[in-house]
Amino acid sequence: MQFAILGPVEARRPDGSLVALGGPQLRGLLALLALDAGRVVSAGRLIDGLHGDHPPEGAAEALQSQVSRLRRRLRDGGAPDGLVEFTSAGYRLAVDPQDVDVHRFERLITRARETPDPAAAHELFAEALALWRGPALDGLADAPSAARLAELSLAAVEDQVEAGLALGRHEQLVAELRELTGAHPLRERLTGQLMRALTGSGRAAEALAVFAEIRERLADELGAEPSAELADAHMAALRTAAPGPLRRVPVPLTGLIGRAGELGRLAEAVRDSRLVTLTGPGGAGKTRLAVEAAAGRSGEVCLVELAATTEVARAVLAALGLREQGVLVPGAAPEPADRLVTGLADRPLLLVLDNCEHVVAEVALLVRRLLGECAGLRVLATSREALGLTGETLVPVGALSAEAAERLFAERAAAVAPGVVPDPAAVTRICAALDGLPLAIELAAGRLRSMSADDVAARLDDRFRLLSRGERTAEQRHRTLRGVVEWSWNLLEPGERLLAGRFAVFAGGARLGAVERVCAVPGTDVVLTGLVEKSLVEFDGGRYRMLETIRAFCGDHGEDRRAAHARYFLDLARAAEPKLRSADQLTALAELTTEHADLHAALRWSVTEAPETALRLIAALTWYWWLRGLRSEAAPFADAVLAAVGPEPPPGLSEEYVLCLIHASATDVDIEPILRMSEEPLKHPYLFLLWAFSPRSKAKEGERLAARIGPDAWSQAFARIGDGLGAQYRGRVTEAESHFSAALDGFRALGDRWGQASALEKLAEFADWRGDHPRFRELMDESIRLALDLGAVEDTADLLCRRAEGVLQAGNVEAARADYEAAAEQARAAGTPLTLARARGGLGEIARRSGDLAAARRWYGSALGLAVDPVTGGETRIHLYTGFGWTAVAEGNLDEATESHQEALATALEYANLPGAAQAVEGLAGVLAGRGEDERAAFLLGVAVGLRGAPVIGDLDVDAVTARVTARIGAARYGEAFERGRETPPEQAIRTSGQRRFTLGS
Repeated sequence: MQFAILGPVEARRPDGSLVALGGPQLRGLLALLALDAGRVVSAGRLIDGLHGDHPPEGAAEALQSQVSRLRRRLRDGGAPDGLVEFTSAGYRLAVDPQDVDVHRFERLITRARETPDPAAAHELFAEALALWRGPALDGLADAPSAARLAELSLAAVEDQVEAGLALGRHEQLVAELRELTGAHPLRERLTGQLMRALTGSGRAAEALAVFAEIRERLADELGAEPSAELADAHMAALRTAAPGPLRRVPVPLTGLIGRAGELGRLAEAVRDSRLVTLTGPGGAGKTRLAVEAAAGRSGEVCLVELAATTEVARAVLAALGLREQGVLVPGAAPEPADRLVTGLADRPLLLVLDNCEHVVAEVALLVRRLLGECAGLRVLATSREALGLTGETLVPVGALSAEAAERLFAERAAAVAPGVVPDPAAVTRICAALDGLPLAIELAAGRLRSMSADDVAARLDDRFRLLSRGERTAEQRHRTLRGVVEWSWNLLEPGERLLAGRFAVFAGGARLGAVERVCAVPGTDVVLTGLVEKSLVEFDGGRYRMLETIRAFCGDHGEDRRAAHARYFLDLARAAEPKLRSADQLTALAELTTEHADLHAALRWSVTEAPETALRLIAALTWYWWLRGLRSEAAPFADAVLAAVGPEPPPGLSEEYVLCLIHASATDVDIEPILRMSEEPLKHPYLFLLWAFSPRSKAKEGERLAARIGPDAWSQAFARIGDGLGAQYRGRVTEAESHFSAALDGFRALGDRWGQASALEKLAEFADWRGDHPRFRELMDESIRLALDLGAVEDTADLLCRRAEGVLQAGNVEAARADYEAAAEQARAAGTPLTLARARGGLGEIARRSGDLAAARRWYGSALGLAVDPVTGGETRIHLYTGFGWTAVAEGNLDEATESHQEALATALEYANLPGAAQAVEGLAGVLAGRGEDERAAFLLGVAVGLRGAPVIGDLDVDAVTARVTARIGAARYGEAFERGRETPPEQAIRTSGQRRFTLGS
C-alpha cells in the first residue's frame, strides 16, 4: 500500500485505487504517522499535530478511538492487520518509508543534489517535484510540518532551476521564474535566478530592473541590502552589457560539398598565420569556405561583409557591435580605425573580411594597422586578389573536382525539381562546361524546373562556343561565371528580367513591400518566387537578396531605379524619425539599422544626382546616427552635398542645410545668416544639441537656435535639459534640479529612453551631493537600465563610473570597486579610452582612501594618458589631477599638490565647469590646511560651495579638512571665513584661488 501526504492525504491499494479514509481527523492522524513512517510517534506529538497548541479535554482518549477507526479503515481497504502498531512509547505506521511520497521525495532530491551531471540532476528533481499534488498536509492542522515541507519543495524547485540554468535553458525558465518571484517576492535566490535567466536570454536591462525592484523591496520591508548571490547576478548583468564573445558567422543552409581538402589547408593556415587570404574568381565559393572555417574555430569570430560598402573601418565597427561614441555625452568621434585599435587591443578574435576586391587598398591599410597594434587579432580575408601585405598567407580556391561538382548539381537540382533525376552524362557535360565553379553550377541546376539536363547542357555548349571567341585575355573562370550569369539572364521571362534588373538597386536586400514599391513590377511576389527558384535571388524568410556577382551583372543590364530607391528610403527615414523620440525608439532603431546599407546607398547617389533629397535624408537620419553612436558617418555625405548645393541653402531647406553644415568636416559658411531666414520652430529639435557639441558653435547662433525650440513635448523636455545644464554650470543647483525634473517627466510621458537616461543621471548627481544615497542609487540604476535598452555600452560604462563615485562617497568601497571594474571591462571591450580612464581613476581613489598611495599614483598615471578627448576629457582630467593633488597632500608634498590642483582648476575654467572648479578649489583648501593657513582654507571651502551652488555631503577629503581647520581655529572663525568665501563672486573667487592661467569661461 502507498501513502501520499504531498497534497491531499491519501492511501492507495497496490492497484492504485483509493482507500476511503474518512474525515480530517483520521487523514491528519495518518499523515502524522506517515511523516515518521517506520518510527514511533508519541501520543503527545500526535495530539499536538492534530489539535495545535490548545487540545480539547479528553484528547488522549479521543486519540485511542481515532487510531482504532484508522486501523479499521485501512483493514477495510485491504491493508494487513498491525499496520498501525501501539507501543508503550506511542504509535508507529509499520511500512517502508519509501511507500510514503514524502520520503521518496526527500531521497530523490538528496540524490539529485549529489549528482554532478546537471541533466541527470534536473531529471531527478523533476521526478521528485512530480510527487507534489498540492500543498502538503492539505487542510490539516500541523502547520509546522506543512511549512517545513513547503520550504523543502521550494528549495527543490530552486535547485532544479539551477540545473536548468547550468544546461543553458535561460529563455525557457524566464516565465516560470517570473511566476515564482511573484509568489515569493523576497526570496533572493529565486530573484537572482530570474536575473541570470534574463541575462542569459540577452535581456540584461530587464535583469537590472529586477535587481532595482528587489533592492528597494528589501530596504523597505526588511531594512536589508541584497545578498552576495544577488550582487553577483547584478554584476553578471552589467558585464553582459559589454560586447560579449562574438560568433557573428551565418549558419549555412546546406552542407559543404567537395571542399574537405581546402578546408583542412585553410584551418591550418589560420592556425599558423595571423593573415590569411582566400583568393579566387567570383562564384568559386570563397565566402562559403571562409564561413565554414570560421564556424569550426573556438573563440570569438566576426564576419564583416564588405561587398556593399566603401567605408571599411566603419563596416568593421558595425559588425563588431562597436559604436564610434556614446549617446548621452558630447565629444568628437574618434577616427573609426582608432576606435577599432582600442576595442580590439586585448581581444583574441578572428576577423573575417569578405569580398575585399573593390576596396583592397583600404582593407590592406586597415589590416596592417590592426595586426600591428592588436596582438590577439587574426584576419581571414576573401578577395579576387591578394592584399599584398608582408606575412600574408594565400590559399587559392579553385574548381570543384568533377565528382564534387556533380554532387553539388544533383543536390541543387533535387531542391528545385523534386523527383526529377537528371541524365548523369548531361550533368557531367554541364559541370565540365562550367569549370567546376559552384555558383555557375547552382545557376545551371536552377533551370531544371523548366528544362531537362540535356537541354541545359546543349545550350551551355552553344553559349560557351560563342564566349570563347570573346575576351581571350580574361581569366577563364571569370569568363565562365559571367557567361553563365548572362545565359541565366537571357533565359528569364521578360517580367523576371525586368524585376531582376530593377532589384539590383538594393544594396542590402529588401522586404517584399520595398521591392514592390521601388521596382514597380506587376505581380512582384510571383516573379520574385521565380527568381528564387532560378538561384538569382536568395530568400531567408524575411528578406530577398542577390549575391554581389549577380547583382553587379543585373545592375549593368537592368533599368536604373536609383531615384525611386532614394525616394523610398527618404520616406522610410522620415517616417521613422519621430519614432526615434518616442516609446517606439527601439523598434525604429532596429528598422533603420536593418536598412543601413540601402540608406547609405541612397545617400551616395542623391548627394550628386538629387542634392535636395540628400539634404532631407541627412536631416532625417541625424538622430538615428546620434542614437547609434555613429555621428561621424554623416560627414562625407554632408561634405559632398554642400559641394553640390553651394554656399546658399535651397528654398525651404535652411534647417536641413544647417544640419549639413554641423555634420561637415570643414566649412567656412556662417550659420547665423542662414538661421535668420526663418523664425519657425525647429523641425529637427536635436539640431540645437548637435550645434552645442560642434567645435564651430558660437554664442549668438546658440541664442537664435534656442529661441526656435518648438512647443512640442519632446522639444520642451529637451530644452529643459539644456536649461538645467546651464544652471548647474553657473552654480544654481535648485534651479538646475527643477529643470531636470521637468525634463524627466516630459521624456517619461513620451517614452524616450535617451532623454530619461540623460535627466536621471543629473538628478542622481544632485541626490549624491545632498547625501541621499538611496535616491542616488535608485536614479542611477534606472539610468543604467535605459542606457542598456539603447545598446549604449559606452554610456553604460560611464554611468557605472558615476554610480561608483556615489557609492564610494556613501562608504560602500566594495560596491564601488565592483562598479569600477565592470566599467573598465566594458570600456575595454567597447574601445572607449576615456571611460577606461575614468574607471582607472576611480580605482585610484579607492587605493588612495585605503592608504595605498603608490597604487593610487599608478592608477591615476595610467588613466591620465587616456583622457585626451577635447570635449569630454576635461571632466575626467579634473578628477585625475585632484586625485594626484590629494595623494601629494597625504605624502606631505604640498608644492606638488598645489600644482596638481591648479592644473585641475585651469582645466575646469577652460570648459567653464564650475562644479569641476569647486572640486579643484577644495583640493587647494586641503593644501592650505596642510600649511596651517586655516582661515584661507576655510575661505576656499566656502568658495567651492559658492561655485558649485551646494555642498557635497559625505566627501571624506573635504570633511577631514573641515574638521582639522575647525579644531584649530574654532567653529566661529571657521564659519565666518567660510561664509565670506561662499558669498564671493565667482570671478573674484577664482583670482583669490591663485589661478592666473585662465579666467572663468575662457
